[in-house]
Amino acid sequence: MRNWKTSGWIVVSGILIFIQYILAFFVYKLPGWPVLQGIGWGIWVLALIFGIAPIFILRLKGGPPRGKSYVETTRLVDTSLYAVVRHPQYLGIILFAASLALIAQHWLILLPGVVSAILMYLEIQAADREGIEQFGDAYREYMRRVPQINIPLGLFRMIRNRRIPADREKPSRTGS
Repeated sequence: MRNWKTSGWIVVSGILIFIQYILAFFVYKLPGWPVLQGIGWGIWVLALIFGIAPIFILRLKGGPPRGKSYVETTRLVDTSLYAVVRHPQYLGIILFAASLALIAQHWLILLPGVVSAILMYLEIQAADREGIEQFGDAYREYMRRVPQINIPLGLFRMIRNRRIPADREKPSRTGS
């Protein structure tokens, strides 16, 4: 099983985001469009939520063995953020890269962010394959219900799926 220490995509992506961060806040302190910077800061907050919350969610609900990393789950988690997107931490990394690009508004900050996002997409594909290996059909069903990283679609599906059981319980009107 892959983890944070053994995944090359994550390591390279982390290095690129570190470079992006250094460039954004210490090298290119150029004035930018305040509206885009405000959006960037909003996305940055969202990135923090998606990046940090899974640590606690997986420790609480994923059943990692005592003394093991939170990513070494023994149970499929499909609640909270994991009911919206399958890979909230990877999405958090992508959002962080996007936020830095919007805050700094320079092509040299955008470039490592784009490469990092592509690497995270590759990591997401690998994580889905591992999910299938570990959890089988339960993960396939989870993949059918929850998108990889599309927040609006995930929220829509989550709301729709909560309504379906209630709709099925309603008695049908027949001509009696």
